[in-house]
Amino acid sequence: MLPPSIKQRVRESFDRAATTYDNAAIVQRRVCERLLEELDPAMMPPSHLLDAGCGTGYGARRVRQRWPGAHITGVDFAPTMLSLAQHDVDACFTADIEKLPFADESFDLWWSSLTIQWCDNDTAFSEAARVLRPNGRLAVSTLGLNTFHELREAFSGVDQHRHTLPFSEPDAVCAALARSGFRNITLLREKHTVHYPNLKTLLRSVKDIGAHNVGEGARSGMMGRHAWQQVEAAYEQHREAAGLPASYDVILAYAQK
Repeated sequence: MLPPSIKQRVRESFDRAATTYDNAAIVQRRVCERLLEELDPAMMPPSHLLDAGCGTGYGARRVRQRWPGAHITGVDFAPTMLSLAQHDVDACFTADIEKLPFADESFDLWWSSLTIQWCDNDTAFSEAARVLRPNGRLAVSTLGLNTFHELREAFSGVDQHRHTLPFSEPDAVCAALARSGFRNITLLREKHTVHYPNLKTLLRSVKDIGAHNVGEGARSGMMGRHAWQQVEAAYEQHREAAGLPASYDVILAYAQK
């Protein structure tokens, strides 16, 4: 679980990124589509669905296309993000998904795409289990350890600060789901890559989706010109024909209460 001071900074970052998020969220949209595609097509349509960390509402719109009759509740801890999603959900709440403002057994499906990497897995999944009805379903995407490995390698020769979140291994996600009482757990792991013309554009895209806070251990000051040039040169070693790659190690997880 992020310390309150760090969580507040993350919230503020996502609030500031609300207006730039949709144009920059290339992988986020792609992963949302994959999460929906791999969701059991034979499952009963949910009557009440929780979009945990709904952002600007893209996931809610896609889910609505599959289940037009579902009542969708959106939750996000960034109020400005939530204000953009309010037209795509039936109800919305500014809240932390680690502490949901709902009664036990309120939903048939707990859906969350690329949110829990900012949370403690056990806490988030325990809350999911609490608000799900018996036999309710969970569908979640998150990020694995190889996410942004190029960025970590490029910075490793310059400083020892943290430059990405401490992402999870699939086994850790599975274990947290099991500890929270989930069963019939299925995990898929995929690599998604976006290419950029240069490092500044890559880092700007991360900032435009509000995902540049990395928790404790981050650099607190500006990087000098020489150090920045070292990072640029190191990242250039990863260049591909399409440009500089930013790799996302995506974990899709499905379970039943």
